[in-house]
Amino acid sequence: MYRTVLLDLDGTLTDPALGITGAIMYALEQFHIRVEERSSLYPFIGPPLSESFERYYHFNEEEIGRAVAYYREYYGERGLYENTLYDGVPQLLAQIRDSGRRIVLATSKPEEFTVRILEHFQIDKYFDFVATATLDGSRSTKADVVAYALREGGITDRASAVMVGDRKYDILGANAAGLDSIGVLYGYGSREELRKAGATHIAESVADVMKFL
Repeated sequence: MYRTVLLDLDGTLTDPALGITGAIMYALEQFHIRVEERSSLYPFIGPPLSESFERYYHFNEEEIGRAVAYYREYYGERGLYENTLYDGVPQLLAQIRDSGRRIVLATSKPEEFTVRILEHFQIDKYFDFVATATLDGSRSTKADVVAYALREGGITDRASAVMVGDRKYDILGANAAGLDSIGVLYGYGSREELRKAGATHIAESVADVMKFL
């Protein structure tokens, strides 16, 4: 039995697509780039923003900085509320907590936005520790966030901890830290992506996550 459960946020606890893609579209419009199909921006959900702006739009360092600032301008005012909890998430969190396990959030989203989202959905009470990315980019990858969560959360027995997430970045972050992982299929990663990344378990639904704990 795992005694500590690390949970991703976007695509695992909440469906953030509308807010994230809206913020990206707003940022790109500042560069006179229009996106016709919102779903084409779904790959932005999961990895660090700077990495995605470089990969998909070939922005240089200066452009990335501006794009991220525009993104945060929109997201901080509107985007973080254009978000929904997946069905069954509060029940899952209550089950994990009631079973005596520690719950740690491990997200590549900055702390300012993360805390507001948790409070907005009234699920902040379930978390023993919240590990986030930093606004200055010094802690941005999921591997960085997971390592920070383990260190600052006082998690020394890595065999007793598991990372739950919907993208390969969550699985690779777990692998880098020597943790088992549960890939979820209701978010934004495919079964192929999660298996290729080396997920220890695959959960079809929110309710299925508990089966692997």
